Amino acid sequence: MDSNKEKPSTLKRLISYIKPYRSAFIVAVIGMLGYAGVDTLFFSQIETLIDEGLTKQDSSVLLWGAVFVPVFFIVRGLFNFISTYFLSWVGFKVVTKLRQQLFEHLMKLPVSFHDNHSTGDLISKITYDTQQVAEASSRALLVLIRDGGFVVGLLCLMFYQSWQLSLVFLVIGPVIAKFVAFVSKRFRLVSGRIQTAMGNVTTTAEQMINGHKVVVMHEGQKLESKRFGEINNITRNQNMKLVSTRAISTSVIQFIASLSLAMVLVIASFPEMLQNLSAGAFTTLLTSMIMLLRPLKQLSNVNSDFQRGLAAATSVFEILDEPIEIDKGTHVVDRVKGDIQFNHVTFRYNEHDDPALEDISFSVGEGKTLALVGRSGSGKSTISNLMTRFYDVSEGEVTIDGRNIQDYRLKCLRRQIALVSQHVTLFNDTIANNIAYGTSKNVSREDIIKAAEQAYVTEFTDNMSHGLDTMVGENGVMLSGGQRQRIAIARALLQDAPILILDEATSALDTESERHIQKALGVLRTNRTSIVIAHRLSTIENADEILVMDNGHIVERGDHQSLLDNEGPYYQLHNMQFSGVN
Repeated sequence: MDSNKEKPSTLKRLISYIKPYRSAFIVAVIGMLGYAGVDTLFFSQIETLIDEGLTKQDSSVLLWGAVFVPVFFIVRGLFNFISTYFLSWVGFKVVTKLRQQLFEHLMKLPVSFHDNHSTGDLISKITYDTQQVAEASSRALLVLIRDGGFVVGLLCLMFYQSWQLSLVFLVIGPVIAKFVAFVSKRFRLVSGRIQTAMGNVTTTAEQMINGHKVVVMHEGQKLESKRFGEINNITRNQNMKLVSTRAISTSVIQFIASLSLAMVLVIASFPEMLQNLSAGAFTTLLTSMIMLLRPLKQLSNVNSDFQRGLAAATSVFEILDEPIEIDKGTHVVDRVKGDIQFNHVTFRYNEHDDPALEDISFSVGEGKTLALVGRSGSGKSTISNLMTRFYDVSEGEVTIDGRNIQDYRLKCLRRQIALVSQHVTLFNDTIANNIAYGTSKNVSREDIIKAAEQAYVTEFTDNMSHGLDTMVGENGVMLSGGQRQRIAIARALLQDAPILILDEATSALDTESERHIQKALGVLRTNRTSIVIAHRLSTIENADEILVMDNGHIVERGDHQSLLDNEGPYYQLHNMQFSGVN
């Protein structure tokens, strides 16, 4: 029942994408109908050629036929070009617009959506699924209208020659329509499974490529090969189901049509019918009936393409219908002071999960530094996610300068925060462009160089032939972890935000680099409110306050010395890290 409701709405939405290009689409339809009309006209002249040219031996008719045939193919070719070109133009315009919308919409979706969907599956929707929509809006429509018009033309020609014999085809029409409706459901079901399978193929391939070093080091080639082979085989099976359904449906439709043809021959054998039909008329009628089999086959085949395109469109529209990140905030400010407060904050990533944070309260004064320490999974990074509103609190509130962060416009809020995480994302661009990425203000080359020097990026770029204009490769594959981290810190320096969040920002640095970066971060933290999530306790000894977290709770708080004097959890962590240090 749901699928029946779904299909018209999906088709309606697809048609809305064609509307801006209606002029080109109308030209394409005229070309398709013209193509079908020329073919019908050609077959309508068979009666004249046989009755006048051959039976009555009128040579002028045959000579005119010789002139007519090349002209017919020229006009037919022209209509074919017009229909194919303009329909493809519309189809690719539609798919380009749909792909762009999907890409832009994915950027607006909340972080929680991306956390719950595999990257490979989303990439598959942008590439494979939208391509299937192109098939539905171009090749499928081309065959549907052109061959549909040809079928109508041939039926009209048949009724003109002998309406009595042609009535047989009207009897089989509803039978074929019922069969096609049944097969359409099967096509749509299998097409949906193919799209899911293709998403799994992309996901598995992406995981192997991204984790290639891990695969090689742990000799996981056979495991990955087996995993990919199973998913690949599922895709093959689903495609074969589509092919077999298409082949069976074509054969059944042609068999039903052949029964009607056999019935026509039986009826035509009656003496009264033979008296009323000339040789040319009967040949035209018979040829038209035989020619009907090919477009009927094409129409049954194209149904699978059309259903596949509709299934793909449904898949794409499901993503486009996902609610974008909620931004009800109206407050806009150039630069906040940076007074942060967490008031009885509780947060769950999923409604039925245990809290990742429970009844957390703390404050960070303007220009002060707060450090968060604790075991992995204790909730440190969750605080960073709530500050940037990647997620919203379940209970309580987070305020900046006494105002709930949900009151701020999202763009405005995030402009106030420079985030440097342990997972550095770099784009396949130059080092300079990566440092300047996303800055809200116009920055000069001198500004970029200054930030690079402060973050000690120039220490390694000075040894590169292209310096700051060196391409970093996909996600900085050409650079070391420490070098990528320094670029991320330079990006934060250039952003010049009043609030700084360092999420394990120095985790990938060697001792010498860390010493340089600590100096840079010391300058960066001046007159800025900083939240430092750290694993190395040596990096947060000078913090104004340190919170020790465990299982979503604050178990201890104070400055470095007072926490050591308490000999509690922080003291134990400190001893574990420095017990081997002389």
